[in-house]
Amino acid sequence: MTSVSKTYPDFLQQIQEPLAGIREQLINHPLYARLKTVDDIRVFTAQHVYAVWDFMSLLKSLQGHLTCVNVPWVPTGNANTRYLINEIVLGEETDIDESGVRMSHFELYLSAMEQMGADTAAVTGFLSAIKAGVPVDEALAQQKVLPGVQDFVNHTFEVITRRPVHVQAAVFTFGREDLIPGMFIGMVKELSEQYPGISIFRYYLERHIEVDGDHHSHLAMEMVSELCGDDAKKWQEAADASLKALAFRKLLWDTVLSELEKNKAG
Repeated sequence: MTSVSKTYPDFLQQIQEPLAGIREQLINHPLYARLKTVDDIRVFTAQHVYAVWDFMSLLKSLQGHLTCVNVPWVPTGNANTRYLINEIVLGEETDIDESGVRMSHFELYLSAMEQMGADTAAVTGFLSAIKAGVPVDEALAQQKVLPGVQDFVNHTFEVITRRPVHVQAAVFTFGREDLIPGMFIGMVKELSEQYPGISIFRYYLERHIEVDGDHHSHLAMEMVSELCGDDAKKWQEAADASLKALAFRKLLWDTVLSELEKNKAG
């Protein structure tokens, strides 16, 4: 398979260069320094969990576009992109917890929330509504999810339902990378030593970096390259969508930070 370094490097740079500024803002966002206690982590996870969930939805949308998930089966799309997305799905949907039990990263996140005593009632109610057929935006509103979080998830579903697959792949690749810096990971490690009750969350973060970071990022960039090819218009659409996705990520972080400050003031 062609490596990313040899696949449309100029086009990849065309996406990455305009993102540098907002990525810097996200990497240095004041939210991370504000997460100092287990209570802060509980508040963070109660909002961030929706981003973990809609990431899985974007992933499965890509799988649906790039592979055949219907019966009778027929060969669909390019074998390279089928391999790339199935490889990522395998790691995201059927990873292992600390004990080697198979589960998705979303289920692992919920397990971490439950262990630390974070509020899972809202996201559980949200999932029940989704299973009952309630539209995503209505289910979010029913649970009174914070407006900035609703905006983030609703934007993801606008991409899923209305944008072509190469744009979805770009948002997945460049708009959903791990933006939690080393100082946050270090803080969680310190807290987990004091409070074993967040050990699963620490494991989730470390596993997320190990599995999703270099390997999945590399596969995802190959996927974007395969889908955009040498079509300059597709690459520009991918760049524009990635920038917009990161703007919504900043809105999400701003919303969580405001909620933490509100709780502190209260």
